[in-house]
Amino acid sequence: MRVIVVVQARMGSTRLPGKVLEDLGGLPVLSWVVRACRAARLVDDVVVATSTLPGDDPVAGLAAELGVPVVRGSEDDVLSRYVQALEAHPADAVVRITADCPLTDPAVIDAVVGAWRADPTLDYVSTVVVRTLPHGLDVELVTADALRRVAATATDHHRTHVTSGIYTAPDDYAVMGLCFAPDTTDLRITLDTPQDLEALRAIVAARGTGIAERREVVALLRARPELAAINADITQKSLEAG
Repeated sequence: MRVIVVVQARMGSTRLPGKVLEDLGGLPVLSWVVRACRAARLVDDVVVATSTLPGDDPVAGLAAELGVPVVRGSEDDVLSRYVQALEAHPADAVVRITADCPLTDPAVIDAVVGAWRADPTLDYVSTVVVRTLPHGLDVELVTADALRRVAATATDHHRTHVTSGIYTAPDDYAVMGLCFAPDTTDLRITLDTPQDLEALRAIVAARGTGIAERREVVALLRARPELAAINADITQKSLEAG
């Protein structure tokens, strides 16, 4: 059972344009994400999916420098980019990671992939069905068949959010959610605003530039609440907001 990670990345962002190439501890944010995905033991390949806009040429260029395959498609129809990635790099399942999550934990990726490998009848396994992790550690796996099924019918924000047409329709798809204790959803380690970037840089200054492990990052933020406070008032955008 072949599994690939597809990292969606683009320069356009309403709250922090160019965020995926921002410097974080001497490395572009996208480099952090690719490195973490490559460190997962249960995945076979990593692909970057960006848009065909000229503004996203730097994203494709960095991916090439990192030796990562790139697919390019619609800026807004992200779901179609995932289908393109699957067609170019055939697999039985796709792990979805967004390029604004530099502290992605390879062990969480492996937990999600491992759950699916234990029961391949599942269409979708993720950490977002019932959220217990900080924003910035989300991992989703969707089978190739389910991805193609939802791509054939999805409209509106479901095409932007790729998998929302699956986990909001549990009667149509076999869905599993993984929960991690303790609940740490009050923490935010994703990158969407200047405050998020400030928080991530403070975290990296405190812990170094090694690949992140969720327990270690959470322990740091609990021990140093002033770091968590930097972006604590940022509201996550809703599905409909794109």
